Amino acid sequence: MKTLIEDYESFPGEHCGSAAMRGLLKYYCGLELPEPAIFGLGAGAATVYLSGPSVDPGAVVFGRTASMEQDLALNLQIDYRERPEPDDDEAWRIAREEVLAGRPTMLTGDILYLDYREYKVHFPAHRFVLLGFDDETEKAYIADRIRPEPELCSYAALIKSRNPPEGMSTHNLWGRFHDTAVGRDLAEAARLAISKCAKSMLAEAPAAEETSEGIEAMASEGTRVATGIAGARVLAEEIESWSTREDAVSLASFNASCLEKFGNGGGNFRRLYSGFLSWARDLDPRLVPESAPALALEAADAWTAVSNALFAASKDVANGKHWSDAAQHASRMVDLEDRLFRSLADNAA
Repeated sequence: MKTLIEDYESFPGEHCGSAAMRGLLKYYCGLELPEPAIFGLGAGAATVYLSGPSVDPGAVVFGRTASMEQDLALNLQIDYRERPEPDDDEAWRIAREEVLAGRPTMLTGDILYLDYREYKVHFPAHRFVLLGFDDETEKAYIADRIRPEPELCSYAALIKSRNPPEGMSTHNLWGRFHDTAVGRDLAEAARLAISKCAKSMLAEAPAAEETSEGIEAMASEGTRVATGIAGARVLAEEIESWSTREDAVSLASFNASCLEKFGNGGGNFRRLYSGFLSWARDLDPRLVPESAPALALEAADAWTAVSNALFAASKDVANGKHWSDAAQHASRMVDLEDRLFRSLADNAA
């Protein structure tokens, strides 16, 4: 059996999740939005610091929420739902049935196992869209963020990616549009998204949806989770001590790339978020303080500086200056993000 949904438009983009949702929103809802707007309407900006024996390497920092795609749908009042599937065979059967019914389907997986991607490091929760499959060649057709044309991925690689044998897993998470109606106008959706993002960043503990349905669904028992400004502060306090660990090189190398190169638009997603804030101000200047887009860019630059210092440390691990530079840039980032999200919260109030 062979099928391919040919009228789906795949948008190359900075980030897998926002690029995938951009294509899906156009296909299902006729809603055409720039990528920064997709990311921001999903209240996607975050700091998530994970550490523990199940994390590879032993401490990682991510710059977006685990629930951005579902929050995007909630803020726009679109009936889009995601759920995991513990059984690999059942997960593949469901995905096949979805595309046979003409429904492009959001999937997630560890990028390491996708045989069409060049990144050969563990990166869980990568987002991509299933467009079809060919049983004769045992290849799936995938819309990913790099190229507009469908990618070819072997069945074995796709199944392994969706529920990998080691590290963190999203357990065959997939998404479906149960309705195509958009119930909320863009300005109101932006207002809700900004308020939610600011509240989450300023909270002292992870939000319930982050712990129960997002991060902890991927992480094993014993993993420490710190989020928001509080999580960024923990990172700033601990990053210099990474130099004394046996896995110092991998900690520096992975996180340097994660903050800048692994499909986040640069500056740990803050450049994307700055673009959203500018878009929202154009939509309605009352939504965003005038200084906020530039402040978000400053925060992005600080995150980039952390990445650059960690990259230098990965090449010269014994040089303490690289580690102290990373800590100083991280402390500056914490201050900038605190100012940014407090200004957004005050404006929303």
